[in-house]
Amino acid sequence: MSASKTGPAPSDRVAIGITFGNSNSSIAYTVDDKAEVIANEDGDRQIPTILSYVDGEEYYGQQAKAFLVRNPKNTVAYFRDFLGKDFKSIDPTHNHASVHPEEANGVVSFTLKDKAEEDAAPSVLSVEEVSTRYLRRLITSASEYLGKKVTSAVITIPTNFNDKQKAALLAAAAAADLEVLQLISEPVAAVLAYDARPEAELKDKIVVVAELGGTRSDVAVVASRGGLYTVLATAHDYEFAGFALDNVLMDHFAKEFLKKNPGKDPRENARSLAKLKMEAEQTKKALSLGTNASFSVESLADGIDFSSTINRLRYETIARNVLEGFNRLVESVIKKAGLDVLDVDEVILSGGTSHTPRIAANFTNIFNPSTTILAPATTTTAINPSELQARGAALQASLIQEYEADDIEQSTHAAVTTVPHVTNAIGVVSVSESGTEVFIPIIFPETAVPARRTVLVAAPKAGGDVLVKIVEGNTHIKVTKPEPKKAAAGKANGSNSKAAMVEDAGESGDEGDESDFSDDSEDEEKREKVWKIGATLAEAAIRGVKKGGKVEVTINVTADLTVTVTTREVGSKGGVRGTLSA
Repeated sequence: MSASKTGPAPSDRVAIGITFGNSNSSIAYTVDDKAEVIANEDGDRQIPTILSYVDGEEYYGQQAKAFLVRNPKNTVAYFRDFLGKDFKSIDPTHNHASVHPEEANGVVSFTLKDKAEEDAAPSVLSVEEVSTRYLRRLITSASEYLGKKVTSAVITIPTNFNDKQKAALLAAAAAADLEVLQLISEPVAAVLAYDARPEAELKDKIVVVAELGGTRSDVAVVASRGGLYTVLATAHDYEFAGFALDNVLMDHFAKEFLKKNPGKDPRENARSLAKLKMEAEQTKKALSLGTNASFSVESLADGIDFSSTINRLRYETIARNVLEGFNRLVESVIKKAGLDVLDVDEVILSGGTSHTPRIAANFTNIFNPSTTILAPATTTTAINPSELQARGAALQASLIQEYEADDIEQSTHAAVTTVPHVTNAIGVVSVSESGTEVFIPIIFPETAVPARRTVLVAAPKAGGDVLVKIVEGNTHIKVTKPEPKKAAAGKANGSNSKAAMVEDAGESGDEGDESDFSDDSEDEEKREKVWKIGATLAEAAIRGVKKGGKVEVTINVTADLTVTVTTREVGSKGGVRGTLSA
């Protein structure tokens, strides 16, 4: 989706990738087909999405974040999600320590003093104007870093951004003199960042992208088929996110402070609460890197200094409910997509909260051992989760920046990028040496169409006629429970063993143990993903195949889901061809 059909000439473009987050933003640029996240003038690669005004001077990023304590009435934070929304539909929960949103001229706005004159009236800035000012600062930082003016960008957005929100973002970017080449969904940008690595093996796969941010978590199930990405299901949660972990630490240290200073609760004063939150967030980050962290705040409440320590084990214990919430969120999206955890090939953790080691460790327990968990705590080659989306956006920008604006508009239009896909797999049935029918998938489920795939089927060793069955197929989860293990006493005492065991149990006072089977048999059950053969679509007979020969089966699915099947002996000129309507 592009902002307009006009813009700089392709040869004059300087394009970057931008992650415009609700908590933090990032900017990235591609050099020699490798995306690098750009640091701003303060050296920050994760730039808080905050603006602050002091005596007419505008601050942004970490500098503005510091003013949440000293200058909250002129500091705007957590505003990205308000873009394009009606005032009645927004949730201002996270704005308690900054300028509160209000309704002005029918849009979400903020009242603050952004001029140096003492007698100047406060300004009323719409969320679109605030976004324009913030984007302008990002563009300026990127331009200074690169030594040339940035003209264009690909910007990442959540999958639940509606058309009104997209239009508001595009308008804000246009006002900042930025050409938006494309708005790309955050999970697709994360997958692209990994798939674009030189060592990446491009193959069909199911990927779960868990984008765990500061104020919200977004999870998506993405099917990668032939280099095309299809989002199968999404979920957006505003309860389990980084702020929830901050709150756990805030409550923990506030209670410690209260024990030492009865009646002085730092959570009841806005300034003290802001200090508490700032230090809790820093402690959380420290616990992601080490096993111990200190918590120290000067004049936390009533001029009283406070310091304490906490270790990672204690932190994970008190935050257990929040950490388990991330597990349930991911499992619910997989279920929503009609899949099982065994169907997932990769899990990509994105966003600042993904640095928490326990989250990645919990995911390793949820998924199959063969599933790759791409996070710093589980994979040494994992990309920094905070930089994933910006890298993916920059890579996309480098791919399309040389096209004319009209071509970009057409190639990224929703009608083109949202393509039909097959629901069930299409493949052939092969008979194993034991006589069992085995399904060989040719086109996997969720493959975007049009698609064309070929597979070779071995003929009998002695040659002869080969019957090829084209069928639909899908996966299901096969659960195998081990044979119950009888207790040793049962084997020794024969038919009277159970009675003897019950009698002995009664004498010992253990009345609940009346079974002669081991209790841990359920824990040893085996779950595996297997193909299930469905309806037969077509059959084709190839006669007189040579000894040791093979049959080539090609399936072509057109955009209207019409299936064409071609079968022939490898090396021959003939063959059988048939067409099935959608």
